[in-house]
Amino acid sequence: MEQELYRHVPYDIEIEQALLGAILVDNAAVERVSATLKAEHFYDPLHQRIYETMHGQFEKGGIVITPLTLNAALKADPGLIEVGGHAYLSGLAAAAPAMPNVRDYARILHDLAVRRGLIHIGEDVVNAAYEAPHDKSPQTQIENAEKALYRLADTARYGEGPLDFAESLRRAVEIAERAQARGGKISGVSSGFADIDQLLSGLQPSDLLILAGRPGMGKTALATNMAFNAARAYAQDMEDGEEVPRGAPVLFFSLEMAAQQLSARILSEQTEIEMWKIRSGRFADSEWEKFVLTMQELSTLPLYIDDTGGISIAQIAARSRRMKREKNIGVIVIDYLQLIEPSRRAENRVQEITEVTKGLKTLAKELNVPVLALSQLSRGVDSRDDKRPVLSDLRESGSIEQDADVVMFVYREEYYLKSREPETGTPDHGKWMEKMERVHRRAEVMVEKHRHGATNKIDLFFDDRFTRFSNLAADA
Repeated sequence: MEQELYRHVPYDIEIEQALLGAILVDNAAVERVSATLKAEHFYDPLHQRIYETMHGQFEKGGIVITPLTLNAALKADPGLIEVGGHAYLSGLAAAAPAMPNVRDYARILHDLAVRRGLIHIGEDVVNAAYEAPHDKSPQTQIENAEKALYRLADTARYGEGPLDFAESLRRAVEIAERAQARGGKISGVSSGFADIDQLLSGLQPSDLLILAGRPGMGKTALATNMAFNAARAYAQDMEDGEEVPRGAPVLFFSLEMAAQQLSARILSEQTEIEMWKIRSGRFADSEWEKFVLTMQELSTLPLYIDDTGGISIAQIAARSRRMKREKNIGVIVIDYLQLIEPSRRAENRVQEITEVTKGLKTLAKELNVPVLALSQLSRGVDSRDDKRPVLSDLRESGSIEQDADVVMFVYREEYYLKSREPETGTPDHGKWMEKMERVHRRAEVMVEKHRHGATNKIDLFFDDRFTRFSNLAADA
């Protein structure tokens, strides 16, 4: 006779009973497991209610948790009456292990609950795929499954509850120790630009940083340079065996430019071969060799580009969570935030951008990584004599300025001067030439908001041939 094959839902009633019995013997055990174990982690509904009642009595204080007090609190519970009431609770206490390791019991029950959660998510995914209405696209189903998995993964981390001040101070000291381990310079992720890193102490975990500028200022180039520098610094430090790498793996959402175009920019910057040559393939033999060798060298960098157009804030969050788990990304870059689709259409654009910026700030805190988002500026900048942007120039600026920890503007005076050349031979033309010479290949990064420190203006070198920003001293 063939044996029927079946699988049990993962649970362990004996461990549940042992843990409840241990609490009855030693009430302080509630405190030792409360950060890990919640009532819903028990499989048996009666055990869920018993644990919840124990937890409530312990928090109230002054009530000793005994079979008698528990029975009094749960005397009307039909489940407890069915198994014997006070006698069942007394049996739990009598059968408690002599030397129980309640934390181990709690983790076993917690992990079993997570496994049950995975089974439920799997069932929901299968059922949704079979039964979903026509207006619910497969992409929406995938997003919902990713959200459910991440919620489960997030709750699967053993919670720690509120931190006492000593622990908070210890973590603050750890940040200072990281900076000290990097030579006393930065505690965050290196952008590759010395003055920016010095002002911000690197790109800080959980910060939302906004990099804004008018078209032609080079904001995409600067963000690409920062992303590349962070990924390269991480790869170099890992290869050198550094305990605390300066950089981090980077996830770059390129909502406007295709991945191959972004990669071509990086290749142009690193090989010093102009973009038009890369696009047309007009290489000298020496340039082609350099191009191929550089491409092979860069192919191992932990820089991941997602060029999906029209992506929503929910999709960005889901993909970032997955990449955090799989690749341990330490920086997220988004080019640019006005192209992110809101989860739902609002009455006006300001409300939609508010949802996006709040979502990005929440994502930065949730994954504990810096999120660098590029932003457009309003056309009002171009109508002023002084083209240097200010905070009010941010398009839909209220929420962007409010939610951001850092707001930076990139500005190149040369870009505007080129279009205002006076007639040759006039006194004004001579002054124009002098000014052009002074600002040639110069850029300003103006840090106009910095929640954690000072603001300042930083001068950089910009080589438009290779879309490359660099530290000014190195190229001056």
